Amino acid sequence: MENILHWILLVLFFLLLGLLILSLGLVLLKSIGIILRTIFKKTNVSQLKNLKTTCTWTLYLAVGVVVVSLISQLTASTPSVDGEDAIAELTKVTLNGESQWISIRGVDKDADVLLFLAGGPGGSQLAAVRHELSELETEFVVVGWDQPGSAKTFNLGSDLEVEDYIKDGLALTEYLCERFDKEKIYVVGESWGSALGVMMASERPERFHALVSAAQMVDFLETELIDYSKALELSTSKGDTEKMIKLLENGAPPYYGKDVTWKIAEYISYLGHEMDINPQITNPGYDTLRDIFSVEYGMIDKINYVRGIIQTFNRIYPKLYDMDLRVSYRTLHVPVKFIVGRHDINAPSELSEDYFKKLSAPSKEWVWFESSGHSPWINESDKFVDEIMKMKNIP
Repeated sequence: MENILHWILLVLFFLLLGLLILSLGLVLLKSIGIILRTIFKKTNVSQLKNLKTTCTWTLYLAVGVVVVSLISQLTASTPSVDGEDAIAELTKVTLNGESQWISIRGVDKDADVLLFLAGGPGGSQLAAVRHELSELETEFVVVGWDQPGSAKTFNLGSDLEVEDYIKDGLALTEYLCERFDKEKIYVVGESWGSALGVMMASERPERFHALVSAAQMVDFLETELIDYSKALELSTSKGDTEKMIKLLENGAPPYYGKDVTWKIAEYISYLGHEMDINPQITNPGYDTLRDIFSVEYGMIDKINYVRGIIQTFNRIYPKLYDMDLRVSYRTLHVPVKFIVGRHDINAPSELSEDYFKKLSAPSKEWVWFESSGHSPWINESDKFVDEIMKMKNIP
């Protein structure tokens, strides 16, 4: 039922929006016509009445767009999960005084809790995790979190810092432990989320059974320099002069200011395309349109989904340039598993290998995913689920 309502509202929104744009165009054209006729002293009352009628309909359409948007926000949900003891919630929680959104899904509400940390900063994967890793719901209560500045939690403040993500993540962990009566939970992080997972586990190891990282980020600036050089090398070898010139114009990172996202996108998207067309990777990864148009997101959320990727990333990512986990987080007191795509050219495996060698932990395991790129949790989702299930056997 929630899917039907979601799509009805979606169609209605775009219908009303299209009519609103058309109506605004008519108002503009009629206004110009009246102005010209006034100049030549040919204005008549009927034209003014016609413009007034069009303006009235434009107002009605604008109100309709707003109302449909608000209804879509209020009715956003996560699909039900089958089972007598199942749980399926899209819930707003207060973390350190700020309202943030999480999804909670599982066949058995008493099962172990697993918190999934999305990439970004600014990325939302509430829907993506549900679509790609639904099998985890049979063994865990799977919790997705829209971190500050992403989609449903797009409350981007000027004072948002990396430390806030750590504090909020730990506050969420405490909330989950208390709500589900657990001493510990599992944490899984991908890309930026992998680094956040390390930081959270370092702060409160007693709250985590284990940490699983996919596409482990280690040194953010060094990663960007390697990625930039790789994209420049590829564009040169392919004779892609346009891309090569653009990269040279931007110069090598670090970047600061309003164009950070766009400058990084020049080489990250280029490398992403290389992984998309790599026949050794089982599938291209994200289905962004599917995720944006999923029922978890109302119309405002869908807009903020994109804003988070652009604006939050732009503001937060430069604050990660001086972070190197090999220096700051060499010891963790929880079991750790690194899952690495063999063909990942976004998060350089040489950095994560170096970190893995230097990392001290009660137990640690390195697992190559031979048919994956930067998103092994999507590229080989079945294998990814299996590897997480194995973590439950660690004492």
